[in-house]
Amino acid sequence: DRNGQFHQHTLPDYKQHSDVLESMIIKLYSKGVTTREIADLIEKMYGSHYSPAQVSNISKQMISKVEAYHKRKLSDKFFCIYLDATYLPLRRETFEREAVYIAIGIKPNGHKEVIDYCIAPSENIEVWTDMLQNMKSRGLKQVELFLSDGVVGMKTALARTYPKAHFQRCLVHVMRNICAKVRVDDREKIMNEFKQVHQQTNKEEATAVLHDFYTKWGKVYSHVIRSLKDIEPDLLVFYNYPKQIRASIYSTNMIESFNNVIKHKAKPKAEFPTEQSLDAFIGIQAMSYNDRYFNRIHKGFGQVQDTLESYFD
Repeated sequence: DRNGQFHQHTLPDYKQHSDVLESMIIKLYSKGVTTREIADLIEKMYGSHYSPAQVSNISKQMISKVEAYHKRKLSDKFFCIYLDATYLPLRRETFEREAVYIAIGIKPNGHKEVIDYCIAPSENIEVWTDMLQNMKSRGLKQVELFLSDGVVGMKTALARTYPKAHFQRCLVHVMRNICAKVRVDDREKIMNEFKQVHQQTNKEEATAVLHDFYTKWGKVYSHVIRSLKDIEPDLLVFYNYPKQIRASIYSTNMIESFNNVIKHKAKPKAEFPTEQSLDAFIGIQAMSYNDRYFNRIHKGFGQVQDTLESYFD
């Protein structure tokens, strides 16, 4: 209360803090709000005194949790891993939107988690390579399938780190790229026709649909079709796996939904004052995601667990 007495039932010790209070403190801290300002806000909201030192202690412990998250030992195998980057504003003397590299994986038993993430000024293959090597050094030895967009050099980086893994290019990204290179009047028709590629019963039917797409649009948009043919080996890999899980492995939509949560919670105009503050903010979201989906089986994976296990040594 205002006499400086600590109310255990209102503000218990760190380990007993609710997720809501913990998230609020770290979010305020990550935005550059001082510990004294946070303490004042808590007093107004809860009617209890909470010293800047206590807020600072919570912030430090949460930062330590994030550091431990980055160093934790990883499971030795994941059936698939989604790789994607999103952008958030960060101050390094000036504010710039910087890349947050994110890897989310699903194990053969269907359990999913944010494996790791890292922050860099822009998206480039060197950072992805370092991140992959770090994951491997922490115990992640086998991956059956990687999913990503068309960042240059990704397949080479994957081949160096996980030479036995297969690669599926995100068909949603491919479709967006196609639509960006055709006339507005043609976009809806082209989009609907290209969607048919991932809706077939098997790889042979999908290949036939894709080749029909080439034939229909090749004369009108020859450059688009040439580019598509160049990456054809990466477009239909997901058909090699059980039909029960194909809806989850033809695109990186799952990781994009996580990215959207981060952006929503950060708010569009959020500006992170330091890399540590951005790291702490994302780390809390990642650990919260992992807690939420701990022991939940991703749709379709439970039906084919034995089959997915058989892909590994």
